[in-house]
Amino acid sequence: MYRKTYAEINLKNILSNYNYVSNINSEKTVIPVVKANAYGHGSIKVVEYLYKNGVNMFAVSLLEEAIELRDKFPNIKILIMGVLDKDGFSVASDLNLTVTVSNYEQIDDLIMLSKKVDIHLKIDTGMNRLGFKKIDEVSKVVNLLQNIDLINVQGIYTHFATSDSDFKYYEMQKLRFENILKRIDHKFEMVHISNSSSSIKYEKNVDYTTHMRLGISLYGLTLDEKNQYLKNTYKLVSKISEIKHISAGEKVGYGATYTAQENEIIGVIPIGYADGFIRKNQNGDVEINGKRYPIVGRICMDQLFIKIDESVTKDSLVTLFGGLVSIDEVAERLDTINYEVICQITSRVPKIYIE
Repeated sequence: MYRKTYAEINLKNILSNYNYVSNINSEKTVIPVVKANAYGHGSIKVVEYLYKNGVNMFAVSLLEEAIELRDKFPNIKILIMGVLDKDGFSVASDLNLTVTVSNYEQIDDLIMLSKKVDIHLKIDTGMNRLGFKKIDEVSKVVNLLQNIDLINVQGIYTHFATSDSDFKYYEMQKLRFENILKRIDHKFEMVHISNSSSSIKYEKNVDYTTHMRLGISLYGLTLDEKNQYLKNTYKLVSKISEIKHISAGEKVGYGATYTAQENEIIGVIPIGYADGFIRKNQNGDVEINGKRYPIVGRICMDQLFIKIDESVTKDSLVTLFGGLVSIDEVAERLDTINYEVICQITSRVPKIYIE
């Protein structure tokens, strides 16, 4: 690692967040969601650490993500939550991956498999994204597949659209799922409905589920009010590559959009929008030695500028977010959600893991 820019990933805190949610509902099993490279944290390292600490089931979105994990971890259980076609089902069954069935068109492809496969049915209760909506269709699928020897109808689940924001809509979705579940003549080994927000707030009031899916809060973040028990897991840091002393009236960066009002000191940081720290972060702050310093001028592809003082040196650690400047603050700055802030940091930024 030659550029002094990296993401610091705290695996201890990831495990702490897992244990916190697990302890809230101790009779149920938490499924860590490690899609999108574990929300930018590095799925291989995250799974490796959790697996060493007794976790043996994980969820991803894509078959490609599942294949990557299976190559490193032959014994873990992996649920693919995205839509697979005929070729995808074949690969999944060969690799002992658990698949999601969300539409009737997939049934013909499933029936053609020559190896056993575990499936979970996805129920659309109001997200209108993936899943079966009509009870008659769900019953038809279950009645058909449960009599095929190579297909194990193992699980059923749904996904909430507003568990962090609208309780009435959450409750409506939950009731729809319950009504469908009651009318299906099949004993599911796994029933899971809760994402991070509902796992923390509502799961304790649900008596028919066996598992919970823990996504964003595994990584210390939430869209609910800040939770004191969730620990930060991601810190983006760098160091100053050059220091410029400029005079009043001099300009900085592309477009010459920033003009010094007095004699100023400018620090150049080796990170930019090609690393996922996008141009809209202009006018935000970074942290150095527990103090805020403003980002000035336009953010370049590989570098950005900050206004500093004499106390800052090239050895000073610059925290772009994950410290005094929180990930939630950056999300608010960018008019987005905290998920996007960490997911958009690119593979150009190496990761250092704290175990």
